[in-house]
Amino acid sequence: MDIFGKQILTFDTDMNGIFEDLRNTFRRQNNALMQIIVINLMVFVFLNLLYVILHLTYGRAASASLFGYFSSFITLPSTLRELVFRPWTFVTYFFAHVDFFHILGNLLFLYWFGKVIEEYLGSKRVTSLYVLGGLAGGVAFMLFYPLLPDYRGAALIGASAGVSAMVVGAATLTPNYIFHLFLLGPVPIKYIALFQVLFFVFGLRGMNPGGEIAHLGGALIGYIYVIQLQKGNDWGKWIHNFLGLFKRRSKMKATYVSKTKVTVGSTHNAANSRNTASETPDQAEIDAILDKISATGYESLTKEEKQKLFKASKH
Repeated sequence: MDIFGKQILTFDTDMNGIFEDLRNTFRRQNNALMQIIVINLMVFVFLNLLYVILHLTYGRAASASLFGYFSSFITLPSTLRELVFRPWTFVTYFFAHVDFFHILGNLLFLYWFGKVIEEYLGSKRVTSLYVLGGLAGGVAFMLFYPLLPDYRGAALIGASAGVSAMVVGAATLTPNYIFHLFLLGPVPIKYIALFQVLFFVFGLRGMNPGGEIAHLGGALIGYIYVIQLQKGNDWGKWIHNFLGLFKRRSKMKATYVSKTKVTVGSTHNAANSRNTASETPDQAEIDAILDKISATGYESLTKEEKQKLFKASKH
């Protein structure tokens, strides 16, 4: 009985540790890449547990029908008539997977190329590329899939459009960044992105043309986003403004810096605020740094330029 009790206690402790790790993932700042990965994994586990419960309760045939009904509330339909009644699916579809190898491939590419974006442009731009890629993939799917001669009506699911945006965006930003691939050795990511886009184009004649259209939509927005960012236009700024509405506001406090002047701020006094502002690089400097990365790679930046890029990614 003592052994059984210890096993229960150990299991309970382990579960508490897992939940605490999950909470810390979302509490930690500048951790967008891991947050996106964890959300995808949580939805994957939920959907498959639901399928198992339905299968054990109703049997194979009935469970497939019921699961199809429930999953229709998170997958993106191919017709406007259906979308009108489920508009939220324009976002939920690119956080959902059912097939194991589907999510495995997506999350591996998301992690590899997302780390490149995170290193060069900061955590916020990871969110921008992923969301913009998912939205662009959904638009492309709904616009062009019904025009195909073999259109049968389908639903879109998976993070592939957002991942495609990440891959092409990273290759556009720093085309000569090297990945060391198994059996192939060092390969610049521009060739990986090119192969992937060609694979999507060739896939239009296959069994998943709607998915390939979404992939191409995501890839296109990934290229456009980075090009526009280099020109000083952040197409993802609205995403952060929207997400900022749901963040907790830091408590304000008064800090006395002199007998006659009071500054209101989170933690810094007026002098620190002035210093921080003066150290923040302007857009012209950032554009020049991004141009340099595109031309000669991140490794060519000086220490000061890397610091400026890092500071800009925090704003």
